[in-house]
Amino acid sequence: MNRAEKIALAKELKQEFAQAQVAVFADYKGLSAPQADELRRRLRTAGSRVLVLKNNVARWVFEDGSLGEEGKTLMDAVVGPTLVAFSTKEISLAAKLMHQFAQENQAFKLKDSLMGRKRLAVSEIETLAKLPSQDVLRGLLLGTLQTPMRNWVSVLAAVPRSLVTVLAAIGKKKASTP
Repeated sequence: MNRAEKIALAKELKQEFAQAQVAVFADYKGLSAPQADELRRRLRTAGSRVLVLKNNVARWVFEDGSLGEEGKTLMDAVVGPTLVAFSTKEISLAAKLMHQFAQENQAFKLKDSLMGRKRLAVSEIETLAKLPSQDVLRGLLLGTLQTPMRNWVSVLAAVPRSLVTVLAAIGKKKASTP
């Protein structure tokens, strides 16, 4: 790869990192070709883009500091073959799939990653992977927002219900008395 191609690749990578909500890094050394294809297929169906990262080119991307200092320090620490999954949609989905794949394959190891401009340790990626999906979180939020209104309606309905119960009891008592 000549210098012009490397510069073009660096521009493409800079755009990917800027658009991605999360970029999950992993060491794929030791994976077979069918395993790597399976990982790519899973991530593509989830809307993530997968690239094999050229470490020196990636260092050029972060060299100017426009994508954050934590990204620059992360790229200085990255060594060896690196695969990166960019997710622009749901943050936890790429982390979840990568974490699951790492548990299934001993040769696949997660590395420190980026969420926006923040560096994530491997333990934070695992925590992110354990989060429920956005749809589940929205449902939980909606249920939480509905609870006070539901309780308010129950309180308001209790007064007429109590009145009806008392009137029904009085009516039964008068009907049973001769």
